[in-house]
Amino acid sequence: QVQLVESGGGLVQPGGSLRLSCVASGFTLHMHTMGWYRQAPGKERELVADISRNGGITNYADSAKGRFTISRDNARNTVWLQMNSLKPEDTAKYYCWRQRGNYWGQGIQVTVPS
Repeated sequence: QVQLVESGGGLVQPGGSLRLSCVASGFTLHMHTMGWYRQAPGKERELVADISRNGGITNYADSAKGRFTISRDNARNTVWLQMNSLKPEDTAKYYCWRQRGNYWGQGIQVTVPS
């Protein structure tokens, strides 16, 4: 079955960096557009970034542009989200996402205190 397992979250001070990882299993990663969503308390889940099957096309939310980078290594079944210059408003639970079938990981918390 499809599994998406996130890691790399945690508590980081404003201005710091984190790198989230998503290890995929149960399907062939290179056949799928992937992405990262996030959901803050009391807010709707929002797309942070997505990446095409071969990594050639990426899209970012305005809030992520210039600070976050999505990447992938299909041979390693892994998708990453490098997050730099983190702000308190980046605090949320982050979810790995597979576009086809709308599959989600269990999510991982990122906290940036104010």
